[in-house]
Amino acid sequence: MLRSVENLSEGIISVTYPASSIGSGGLIDDVPIDFTRNGKRVIRQSEVSFVPVTVYRYETGNSAFMKKQTANGEVAYTDRLVKVPSHKAFSVTLEFSIGSDELLLGMGQYEDGIYDLRNHTEYLYESNMRIAIPFLVTTGHYGILIDSEAGIIFSSEGNRIKFDIDCAKELKYYIFTGDNISDIIRCYHKITGMPSMLPRWAFGYIQSKERYKTGAELEDIVSTFRSKDIPIDCIVQDWFSWEDGLWGEKKFDKKRYPDLPSTVKKIHDKNVHFMVSIWPNMSTDSENYAEFAKEGLLLPNSNLYDAFNEDARALYWKQTCEEIMSSDTDAVWCDNAEPFSDADWSGEDKKPEDERYRVVREMSVQSMDPERLNSYGLYHAKGIYENWRRDIPEKRVVNLTRSGYTGIQKYGTILWSGDICATYDTLRRQITEGIKMGLTGMPYWTLDIGGFFVVDDKYENRGCNDQSHKPLWFWHGDYNDGVNDPGYCELYVRWLEFGTFLPVFRSHGTDTPREPWQFGSKGDMFYDAIVSHIRLRYRLMPYLYSLGALAHRMGEPMMRSLLIDFPEDREVRGISDEYLLGPALLVAPVYTPMYYGACLSEIEDCEKKRKIYLPKGCGWYDFYTGKYYEGGCYIYADAPIDRIPVFVREGSIVPMSSDIDYADEKNGIPDVIYVYEGSDGEFTLYLDKGDGYSFIEGEYCDIKLSYSEQEHRLSVSKTGSYPVNDTFGVEYIKKQKS
Repeated sequence: MLRSVENLSEGIISVTYPASSIGSGGLIDDVPIDFTRNGKRVIRQSEVSFVPVTVYRYETGNSAFMKKQTANGEVAYTDRLVKVPSHKAFSVTLEFSIGSDELLLGMGQYEDGIYDLRNHTEYLYESNMRIAIPFLVTTGHYGILIDSEAGIIFSSEGNRIKFDIDCAKELKYYIFTGDNISDIIRCYHKITGMPSMLPRWAFGYIQSKERYKTGAELEDIVSTFRSKDIPIDCIVQDWFSWEDGLWGEKKFDKKRYPDLPSTVKKIHDKNVHFMVSIWPNMSTDSENYAEFAKEGLLLPNSNLYDAFNEDARALYWKQTCEEIMSSDTDAVWCDNAEPFSDADWSGEDKKPEDERYRVVREMSVQSMDPERLNSYGLYHAKGIYENWRRDIPEKRVVNLTRSGYTGIQKYGTILWSGDICATYDTLRRQITEGIKMGLTGMPYWTLDIGGFFVVDDKYENRGCNDQSHKPLWFWHGDYNDGVNDPGYCELYVRWLEFGTFLPVFRSHGTDTPREPWQFGSKGDMFYDAIVSHIRLRYRLMPYLYSLGALAHRMGEPMMRSLLIDFPEDREVRGISDEYLLGPALLVAPVYTPMYYGACLSEIEDCEKKRKIYLPKGCGWYDFYTGKYYEGGCYIYADAPIDRIPVFVREGSIVPMSSDIDYADEKNGIPDVIYVYEGSDGEFTLYLDKGDGYSFIEGEYCDIKLSYSEQEHRLSVSKTGSYPVNDTFGVEYIKKQKS
C-alpha cells in the first residue's frame, strides 16, 4: 500500500506513508487527497515527495574534549569529529492546496510577532526564544499536525502551503476538522494528551531574577515580601547554585547554602514555594557528569545527558532528588532544554533565518539523530514528570521549561518565551506570541516580566552571566541604567500589568533588580501600580484556578485569541494585541510609553489612552469602572500607569477573592461572585486541595454557576466529594451606559 488514510474519530484523520511503501530511490505521490467537512473540501494534499538522504554519526576518534563557557553554560566539544555513514532516510516535502480566505495560525512561539503565517516562511527548530510545534491551526475549519520530531521548514505562498521535513524514515500527519478553532485544538489534545493540572500556587506571583546568590538572601527576599505585605507564592533559585566551576551539578554550594532543607523550610513557613533551576549540561569535572559517563548515558560528543534514554532520565531524576527534591523543593526549572542552540545564540550580528536553522541543525546532528532535532526538551520533561509522579505523589509536577514540543503539555510544564529584550517592540510582539501558544494547544505560557536583557551598550551594568563584555545580538535592551531609569520602570510596570493577566505570573531577568521595592516605595506611582496588580492577581485566583481546571479537562486555552470566541466578527481577524483571559476578560496590554521617553525625558501632553476593539455580538463592561459599552466598535480606553484596559463580557460570571497573601490562604474559595448582566451565562468554579493528585480519584468540587437574565437570578449546583462551604456573596453588575 502506498499510503494509508484512516478516520480515527470524528474530526481526526491520519495519513501515513509507511517505510515499506517508499522505495530506496524515493517516491513522488501527486495523486491528491481531499479532506472534507460537511461534504465540502477544506484542504487538499496535492503532492508528497521522498528524497533519499544519508544520515551520519560523528565519532571523536582519539580526540580529547575541550570545554568553553557559553550563554548556556559549560559546553564540552571537540573540533576533530569524524563523519561516518550511519543509515538511510529521506527528506520529505508535503504540499497542500488551501482556500484563499483562511488565516494560518499557531505553530508555536517565535520572536517576530507574526500572527497570520500566510505568505510567510517559518523555520521550525528549537532555540532560545523559539518553541517550534508543527501544529497549524486555521480559520478554515481544519488544522494540520505533522507527526515528526525533525526540523521542518514551513512555507506559504498564495493558496499553497508546504512542509519540508528534514529527515524521516516514513511520514505521518493528522488532519483535524471542526466547527471552530476550539474543536481543532481539542482534536490536537485527543492525539497528544490533555494538559496537566497545575497546583493552585503556580497561578500566584513568582519572584525570580538572575540570580539570588545565597540561602540567606532567599530567606531575606521572602521575609521582605511578607513584611511589606506584598503577596507571593514562589521564590526561584536561578543557575550557579553549585560550587564554582561545576556547572550543572545538582548539588548546592555548602558555603553559600549551608543548610538547604532549613532554607526551604523557612520559605515554606511563610507560605511560599521554592523552585530550582536545573540544567542538562554538566561540567566534565562534576560528580554528576562522572556518573553519567560511567554508565554510558551521555549524548555522543557532548556533556549532555541522553534524555532520549529511559535509564538516563531515571539517573537524572535520581541526581535531582539527592539534594534538591529531598529538601522539599516544589518545582524545577529545566533551563536550556534546547541544548544545541549555541551556534545561533552567539555573535554580534543576528544571522539570517535560514542560516540560524542551518547552524543549529549542524551542531545538533553531531550528538543526536536528525529525526529528533526538536524533541530533546520533550523527553527531558517526560523523565521529570514520570519519575516525579511515582516518587512525590503529594505534589503536582511543576516544570518551567524554555523549550517544548508536540505533547509536552501533558508533562506538568509551563513554557516561557526565553531571554527576550527590554523594549516596547518586544513587549508588543510577546502579546502575539502568547496568543499563538494558546492556539497551539499550550495553556500554560509565561515570559520574563520586564524583559530578560535590559542593558544595551553599558557593558559594566550587564548581569552576572556576562564574562566577555562584547556586543551580542541578543543583548540589546533599551535601558542601560535599569531601575534607575524611569523609562525602564514604566516599561516594567506595563509588562507586569500584562503579566497579571497571563496564565502564569512571573518576573525574571538580568542586569537590574526585579523585586517590587526596587521600583520605589509606597506612594510612588510605579511601586503602587506593581503592588496593586500583584494584589489584583490574587483577587482573581478562584477564576484563574478554574480556568486551569478547564484547560486540564477540555484543553481550553487560558490565553485566548479573539478568533476563538468571535469567529463571525471579521474585524478580529487582524487583531493580535488583545486577547481573552478565559471566557470573561478582554485584555489590551499597553505597549507604548506614555510618561517617559529616552534619556530620562518626560513625555509631555500624552493622552493616557489605548485604542481597543470590543468584539461585536455582546456588550462589554469596563473592569475597573463598571461602565457598559456596546460591542462591534473601537474605543479609546483609559490607560493611566496604574491600569491597562480590561473589559468583561456581558453574561460573564467571575468569582473573586478578597485580599489574600498567597494562593491557598482561603483554599481557593471566593468571597464574591460577580455577575455581569446583559445575557444568560454559566461558569464552573473548580475547587480541590490545590495540590497532589487526589482530584483524579474524585476529591474535587464543581460549583456550576448559572445566571438567567430573564429571572435575574444566579443558581448554584455542586458535584464532587470535596467539602466546600459556599457561603460567598453575589454582586450583580448592572449596565451603566458610558
